[in-house]
Amino acid sequence: MTDGPSDAPGWPEWASFVQRHGYLSWLDIEVESLADGRAVLVLERNEEFENPIGTDGPDPVHGGIVATLIDTSSAFALRSTFEDPSESHLTTTDLNVSYLRPATGDLRAEAEVLRVGGSTGVTDVSVTGDDGEAAVGRTTYRLFRDGIGDE
Repeated sequence: MTDGPSDAPGWPEWASFVQRHGYLSWLDIEVESLADGRAVLVLERNEEFENPIGTDGPDPVHGGIVATLIDTSSAFALRSTFEDPSESHLTTTDLNVSYLRPATGDLRAEAEVLRVGGSTGVTDVSVTGDDGEAAVGRTTYRLFRDGIGDE
């Protein structure tokens, strides 16, 4: 994992956040870029994430890993809209994934915030692999600007 994207001002702790998060650190997700309302996350090919179907090339990545990339890249994109991303709290309320083709090889998730309000944020995400766009997704998040549980 790299030290961090050069365009991630305001949240230099993103790498330590991934390291502290057991699941994300196990996946070895890398934040390639993080800017206002946009995030790009990369996941290098790992045979442990593939469905063992015995293709000639890399087997397709399990759909749950692809969904995780959609969910996680959305959260990073939304966090980038907070004044203090390290103090932001949010939770997924809706996650929609459309699988377009098998996801193979290195995966790249590009998330873009469509709308962010006081308590709700919506994103669109595209996940590409070696064979092109593998999945698209849309998320809705509940945003807690003043702490978890505050209304």
